[in-house]
Amino acid sequence: MIFRSVLMALALFGVSVFFVAPSFGDTAPVYTKRNSDLALGGYDAVAYFTLGEPAEGSAAFSSEYQGARFQFANQEHLDLFEADPAKYAPQYGGYCAWAAAKGKTAAGKPQHWAIVDGRLYLNYSRRVQRKWDADRSGFIAQADAVWPSVVGAAGS
Repeated sequence: MIFRSVLMALALFGVSVFFVAPSFGDTAPVYTKRNSDLALGGYDAVAYFTLGEPAEGSAAFSSEYQGARFQFANQEHLDLFEADPAKYAPQYGGYCAWAAAKGKTAAGKPQHWAIVDGRLYLNYSRRVQRKWDADRSGFIAQADAVWPSVVGAAGS
């Protein structure tokens, strides 16, 4: 009887772990779409710095950083990233920089970006980016003051 109870408890625990599997998105250190580990929507983080624009990455050139998979357009970009991932990874884990300044999380979109003082920042939309552009340094200071507690609060 005890053996049967233990087996039942283990089975229930296994089922609960299956249904409470980690979700990515708004609680992960790096923003990814729900049930995905792909950072920047598959865009090449290094391309923003070398090409001055977003470029799609390839699964053939990928690297893991902070629990997310980053993809790159070529081996050179992959090598640059792996040599110094913090230099190329988006700030605030790729969440929207304006939302982070407000103490919230929102998806950062790879098409709405800026490099400020050698760091990559993403915003949720063109409209949000215009707000953020009005006082980049102020919003960066605000976000820096509350990050990473913002992601911790989102997971609570």
